[in-house]
Amino acid sequence: MSLKNLSVKTKIPKVLANKLNISRVNLIYKKFEKLLDVNENFIVAVSGGPDSLALAFFSKIYSIKKKLNAKYYIINHQLRSESSSEAKYVKKILRKLYINAEILNWRGTKPKNNIQSLARTKRLELLFSKCRRSGINNILLGHHQEDLFENFFIRILRGSGLKGLISFGKKTKFGNINVLRPLINEKKQDLILVSKKVFGFYVKDPTNDEEKFLRVRVRKLLKGLKINGLSQKKFNDTIINLKKSNDVINHFVNKNLESNSFFSYEENRLILNNKFFNQPYEIVFRSLSDSINLVGKNYYASRGRKIDRIIKDIQKNTFLKCTLGNCVIEKVNQTVIISKES
Repeated sequence: MSLKNLSVKTKIPKVLANKLNISRVNLIYKKFEKLLDVNENFIVAVSGGPDSLALAFFSKIYSIKKKLNAKYYIINHQLRSESSSEAKYVKKILRKLYINAEILNWRGTKPKNNIQSLARTKRLELLFSKCRRSGINNILLGHHQEDLFENFFIRILRGSGLKGLISFGKKTKFGNINVLRPLINEKKQDLILVSKKVFGFYVKDPTNDEEKFLRVRVRKLLKGLKINGLSQKKFNDTIINLKKSNDVINHFVNKNLESNSFFSYEENRLILNNKFFNQPYEIVFRSLSDSINLVGKNYYASRGRKIDRIIKDIQKNTFLKCTLGNCVIEKVNQTVIISKES
């Protein structure tokens, strides 16, 4: 079926169909459509950068073709004096292509340290809130190939374990919410091309060149590694091998949870027997972390150091009671009981 006939069938507005008809844009869209592959409503995060603008355009086409409800939110962190005017302009630009967006502002006192990391966390919190209110369980983010590289090496520098190294992929689950990255295999230069062809515009964030931020320093490091042989294929091979190892660990985590824990629906608490903690450390660590998230209904895992301390105290038989992740955790005879903190 030709694109012209398709646009008629699915009622894609002419201005959108004409943009999609651009050969390079259409080629990238087909890869996007194949990787996204969802049939549920979704939320789209937009910043104004080339990656998020490309995401906004492609997701709009996708929502029309699949007859889905897509909600667009421009995240204004208010960390730069010009960010509010940029957000309003991005909203105006999107509207020209039938994309109606709402601006979400990060209000309150801003941090002086770890700014970029906290800003990303706040962005997800704002989007999660919209998910809860609208009953939508899918969030689309515009992360691309370079982001995948950078995140992997940032987590190495921060001492992340296996799960942390491979968690940044095309899909990440936070409770019942799916964070989807349908552009994760695309190069940033191609997304810049899409933004130029479709919108004739994108926001250039000056902080992308400030070396005080770890991500910027890692980005420059990666340029040198690519010159010395780091390729997408080699990187993908590494990720695939790590994911295979992670799948093995997840198998035994699930087995531990099924065999050595019991959820009491009447009392709304999770009971862990003594065998739960008589497993290899990584199995126990992940099992306990998942248990706390389940009972506490958390999107983010609790801090690793605190979970580590609980495990050590339980195994040394010195643990009594503590609170963590919206939960009360207490030792009762030979069991550990996790209940929702009131």
